[in-house]
Amino acid sequence: MERIPVLGFILVIFCFMSTEIACNGHTHINNNVQSERKALIDFKSGLTDPNNRLSSWKGSDYCYWQGIGCENGTGFVVSINLRNPYPRENVYGNQSYINLSGVISPSLIKLKYLKYLDLSFNTFRVIPIPQFFGSMKSLIYLNLSHCGFIGEIPTNLGNLSSLQSLDLSSEYTYYNDFEYSSVLFIENIEWMTSLVSLKHLRANYVNLSMVGSQWIKVLNKLPMLTELHLDGCSLFGSIPSPGSVNFTSLAIIAINSNGFNSMFPEWLLNVSSLVSIDISLNDLHGSIPISIGKFCNLKYLDLSDNNLNGSLPEIINGIETCNSKSRLPNLRELHLEYNKLIGKLPNWLGELKHLTRFGLSYKELEGPIPTSLWTLPHLEDLDLEGNELIESLLDGIGQLSQLKVLNVHSNKLSGTLSEQHFWKLSNLESLHLGLFRLNFSSNWVPPFKLRSLYMSSCHIGPAFPAWLQSQKNLQYLDLSSASISSCIPNWFWNISFNMQWLDLSYNQLQGSIPSSIANFCNLQYLYLRYNTFNGSLPDIINGTKTCNSKSPLPNLRELDLSHNHLIGRLPKWLSELKNLRRLELYDNKLEGPIPASLCTLQRMESLSFGGNELNGSLPNCIGQLSQLKELRAYFNQLSGTHFEQHFWKLSNLEYLDLYNIRLNVSSNWVPPFKLKSLYMGSCHIGPAFPAWLQS
Repeated sequence: MERIPVLGFILVIFCFMSTEIACNGHTHINNNVQSERKALIDFKSGLTDPNNRLSSWKGSDYCYWQGIGCENGTGFVVSINLRNPYPRENVYGNQSYINLSGVISPSLIKLKYLKYLDLSFNTFRVIPIPQFFGSMKSLIYLNLSHCGFIGEIPTNLGNLSSLQSLDLSSEYTYYNDFEYSSVLFIENIEWMTSLVSLKHLRANYVNLSMVGSQWIKVLNKLPMLTELHLDGCSLFGSIPSPGSVNFTSLAIIAINSNGFNSMFPEWLLNVSSLVSIDISLNDLHGSIPISIGKFCNLKYLDLSDNNLNGSLPEIINGIETCNSKSRLPNLRELHLEYNKLIGKLPNWLGELKHLTRFGLSYKELEGPIPTSLWTLPHLEDLDLEGNELIESLLDGIGQLSQLKVLNVHSNKLSGTLSEQHFWKLSNLESLHLGLFRLNFSSNWVPPFKLRSLYMSSCHIGPAFPAWLQSQKNLQYLDLSSASISSCIPNWFWNISFNMQWLDLSYNQLQGSIPSSIANFCNLQYLYLRYNTFNGSLPDIINGTKTCNSKSPLPNLRELDLSHNHLIGRLPKWLSELKNLRRLELYDNKLEGPIPASLCTLQRMESLSFGGNELNGSLPNCIGQLSQLKELRAYFNQLSGTHFEQHFWKLSNLEYLDLYNIRLNVSSNWVPPFKLKSLYMGSCHIGPAFPAWLQS
């Protein structure tokens, strides 16, 4: 009878304790929630957010705020991703409108479970990387790249022993045509030895010049490192050896754009895990070792823009090393452009059956192209421009059905190309040829849709190539010196609204230049020099309707119509080409005055009217073209007196050619320019010898 009250009392106590534990637990979670939310609010308060990217950061449920990730059940913040959604290379105009900036609050330290932090491509300019980042020991991923930080990278980042991915990349950016360098540097790299969990390291354009050769010894102590990116880090001298190679997991090494003066580092051959090597844009010298074939897993090799010399090895090792019993069995891309290699292309190139991109441009290679190259089933990009290769392209090139880019320009290749050479090249987008004779039927429709076509010095004419009519995607077209002596057909001016570069120079093209040239709304460079165009310059002012612009040809930067048979006056629409840098009209039969409206072209760098029948005098306002480097008005009928005012802002002028004018300047005049070339034949300069030449 007495046990029942005792049991009841124990049950009541148990219930009370359970309730108390539950309440305390709930209170603890609530406290965590409040602490995490306050830390985020304090962080936000230091930021400048002109585009309201953080407009969702309000209310109590911070786990649903933009860029915030939480752990299920606890509400702990585990990730903050505020990477700029529009990185600089994809944004035009005022980038600061999109970037976050301001001060980074140390309240982030209170986020004890934060594992992922990405602030990349924002603009925390002229402030150092905060020291407190080194106290956030739960971080696994830290990305502070392209944020505009300056100064020394904090050594206490070495405290982040759990970190697996670290990106500190700086950058070179350009504002108003002037280079601005965001300077980050490391003076002592020893702290990185503590990053024992690190797998991915990017420190592109961080200045490591004070580190010396220690970088390789330190990084060799990181057993889990799989990616190493040190592009443009001001490293120099020989590429040091780490001694005993400990890079057992290293898959990617990119040390391009430095100042290494070294032979190919053969210790890399002992890193069997390598998939990608980029040592381009350095000063590597010596020959390519025959042992390079031992990279059994290598997919990407870039040694371009160095001073490698000698010939490509006729034989490379690797058959005895790789399980596939072939050399470089997994290689996809091989870039050896811009070196000093000589000799012939070896046959083993045709054994690289997975090769997709192959670059060997601008060397001194000679001899024929090996037929084995035409058997590579996956080849997409073949660039052999600027060598001494001879003979003709073989019919086998038409078998490369995956080919997108073919560039064999500036060689000694010759012969006749027919439709058969291209019959399977349906994926071709860029074609660069030279010195070939083209033999296509008048009704041929190519299987490809090109974006870029360079056939300078090919024999295409005498008729304008009708097969171009199917190339609606053209952006770059060069048919200069192509033996074309016909009129340009009307359909051509509607061929592509994406045209940016057009060069039809050094032919014998006939007829007048039509107003429909204004259909090329995206055109930046137009070269029609050395032809037989006649008539006056067309009225293209109606092109403003075609281009949805206030001016015709709104993107045009360079216009060269020199050495034709053009007549008439200079049209008013020339002054509407607000992006024009270069205007070449010499050796025509143009007449009338030089319009003062040309002075509104404030980006103009070169004006050439020589060899025409222009009269009057140079406009006084010509001296306002502060960017002008060349002014050529020789052999015209210009007259009148020209004063210091004509030149007063021409501080960049380097070439000045005038004829038959009177120059009236004071005896103590000091010109604003420093000329490289001066021609003033038949000008009235005297009677005294011009004292201003002293400067």
